[in-house]
Amino acid sequence: MKKTAIPLLLAAAVVLPGCVSQKTYNRDMGAERQINQELMTEVQADTVKIIQLQDRLRVTLVDELLFSEGGWELHSNGKAVLDKIVPALQSATTQRIEVEGYTDNVPIGAHLQHRFPTNWELSAARAAEVVRYLQKKGIDPSRLTAAGHGEYQPVGSNATPAGRQANRRTDIDLMPINPQ
Repeated sequence: MKKTAIPLLLAAAVVLPGCVSQKTYNRDMGAERQINQELMTEVQADTVKIIQLQDRLRVTLVDELLFSEGGWELHSNGKAVLDKIVPALQSATTQRIEVEGYTDNVPIGAHLQHRFPTNWELSAARAAEVVRYLQKKGIDPSRLTAAGHGEYQPVGSNATPAGRQANRRTDIDLMPINPQ
């Protein structure tokens, strides 16, 4: 075998397992387009960010879009926002859906400490609430995961109001069920 053929075979071995069919690619890109289209108003209002990362599509929702301050139960506006993307999530059958809750570093108020001793529990409860709602709307629960990160993965400085607000968020990540 020629010396030049070996690097080509190695490159093919690395690239080919990550390839997907055009049909799968179009379906998954269709979910991204559909989510972008359905949440256009929220994106323009800067309450939702949609970004394509290397291995996932991430939809980031600011906390007040889904929950009242300090709350863990979805309010009607939050349900309406999630309802907009449910069809896209249902059609992305090759994607796993990870819902991740985050908080700022402000301690839980006295009125909620009996239920949520720390921000860990609050962030996990919010993520679980979104997952339960998506399941109720027909998303296959075997594709859903909820995780709470509390205050420990900030995207902004907890020293400023704007930074704390940025840290109070929920991410919905779509990623391949069987990554190569």
